[in-house]
Amino acid sequence: MVISVIIPAFNEEKLLPATLAAINVARSAFEKRGWRSELIVCDNNSSDQTPHLARAAGATVVFEPINQIARARNTGASIATGDWFLFVDADSHPSLELFADAAEAIASGRIIGCGATLKLDAPGWWYHRLAGLWICWSRLAKHMAGSFVCVEAAAFRELKGFSDQLFAAEELEFSARLKKLGRQRGQQIVILHRYPLLTSGRKIKLYSPREHMAFLLKSLFRPRKMLTSREKCALWYDGRR
Repeated sequence: MVISVIIPAFNEEKLLPATLAAINVARSAFEKRGWRSELIVCDNNSSDQTPHLARAAGATVVFEPINQIARARNTGASIATGDWFLFVDADSHPSLELFADAAEAIASGRIIGCGATLKLDAPGWWYHRLAGLWICWSRLAKHMAGSFVCVEAAAFRELKGFSDQLFAAEELEFSARLKKLGRQRGQQIVILHRYPLLTSGRKIKLYSPREHMAFLLKSLFRPRKMLTSREKCALWYDGRR
């Protein structure tokens, strides 16, 4: 069994080194099963030291010139050799225990994909409240958070990866398609919850509650118009770091 850990990264020189260090420790969960793993970073047209830091940590680096998270994940997957793809965001720190739970779920043969609940590393009661609502919805609807998406490689290729029409919420659209394919195969998506993924709450500091709520409300009422525009998805693409 080979697991490909894939990280999309756009100007992530501040947080990427700690993420790669955490992943390199967590990968030992696969080694304990006799599985091999590889680490791939997709440099999504960064202007900082992101690709150099990735190579220094032992990652294979692939370049994607169009600045879009879905394309970055798909480009990373295009060179991956694994039986399973595990997408982790560049500002997240998975633990060895979380990877071990993912390996156990994979080994069961009953799943087509898995996600994880989240734990933010920054204060902000309103953001934590929203995160709590997301966790409940994620576990109920089997929607994977983009910061941790684990999927069988063959299923990923059959679905042609993440939609390159979306600049945000591409993981939700992908989860819906993967869940449908899983039903056809008699498999399911599981959301791992014993060891939440520690992920950055930097958007709390970089963007105001008003900016967050404005994006959320506009996305609820005009999802197609909002999510297919890079400019309207500024929380991900305006370069604030």
